[in-house]
Amino acid sequence: MKIMPKVAKLIAITFLGVFVGLLTLGNSVFAENDTEKMKRITDEIEKYSKTVQELQVKADTLSNQIKQFDANITLTELKIDQTQSKIALLGGRIDQLTSSLQDLSEAFESRVLETYRLSRVGSTPILLMSSRDVNEALMRYYYLQKIQEADHELIDKLKNAQTTYQEQKDSLVLLEDELAGQQKVLSAQKTAKSSLLEVTKNDEQKYQQLLAAARAEFESIQAIIAGRGTESPGGHVNAGDKIANVIQGPSCNSNGGHLHFIVSRNGEELHPFSHLSSNVEHQNCSGSGECSPGDSFAPSGSWPWPINSPIKFTQGFGSTWAVANTWVGRIYQFHNGIDVVNESNLAVKAVQPGDIYQGSFSGSAGCRLKYVRVDHDNSDLETFYLHINY
Repeated sequence: MKIMPKVAKLIAITFLGVFVGLLTLGNSVFAENDTEKMKRITDEIEKYSKTVQELQVKADTLSNQIKQFDANITLTELKIDQTQSKIALLGGRIDQLTSSLQDLSEAFESRVLETYRLSRVGSTPILLMSSRDVNEALMRYYYLQKIQEADHELIDKLKNAQTTYQEQKDSLVLLEDELAGQQKVLSAQKTAKSSLLEVTKNDEQKYQQLLAAARAEFESIQAIIAGRGTESPGGHVNAGDKIANVIQGPSCNSNGGHLHFIVSRNGEELHPFSHLSSNVEHQNCSGSGECSPGDSFAPSGSWPWPINSPIKFTQGFGSTWAVANTWVGRIYQFHNGIDVVNESNLAVKAVQPGDIYQGSFSGSAGCRLKYVRVDHDNSDLETFYLHINY
């Protein structure tokens, strides 16, 4: 087969041009179609972020709290829209890269075959060739050298394309994980709004009562940890001894019966999960709805639990789901213990041996919060048990 010089040169150049065009086509087309949409979403996110910040410093009214929920829900929906657009854009680029890699691989295979055919000329003794054959051989050799040079560049571009493809795939996985997290947040926000309306019946007075109870609880707990409670000694107890009962139902400091359990060292609250055993039957109901996970449940210690199994875990330690997603974030930003409940058994037990103190504190709202404190034997640790009767 005779290859004309212009044709051979065109082949060498075209393969590279097609490859570069395939790689850039997806980015340019998608950029033109999506730039305006992405800018609109970004502007809306900035707008609603400012709205949320403005609402956070306004008066603690039910109306304002509902507006916060609505603004946060819209903000999360916009972020979901933004992430979905990024996924669609990235998915299109990956499809273009897939097609480019396939075309490039096929082109490279064709070039290998052509290179092999051209190189076979070297196996024919030059003395057996006619002048026309010699001229043909020289032209083939010349084009063989040019194509081989282009092949090295082609191989480099193929390697770069494969690397880019894998990076884009990894980015897509991260975006899909981000989207799943955003959808979970949106569901939690909608549930939190619905729960607040259900509890308050859209009544401002009931909402203010909720805030007052939470505020009174927070002030009292802070005072108790600081040693300002009124206490009387109750003797010595062993681990597992009953020391109190959880108050059944709502009280002036709580919307519902539960044990607030605190571990402290010299007035500093510690994570109870560092001490409590993982060997406990439980439900994680620290998130949205009737019972869904919100906070991590990961005890890793050896202490027995202060209530009988099975337990219902309703709020964790630190910056919790409730703080981030419900009205309690208006009252406190850090939960200094864990909330647990056993719906069929109200008994509260000491988790370690020590001296027991029965105490109480009356906050600014006049609500008396009872508690038990156990000063652990041979240790600088103490535990507090709140929302109880003794």
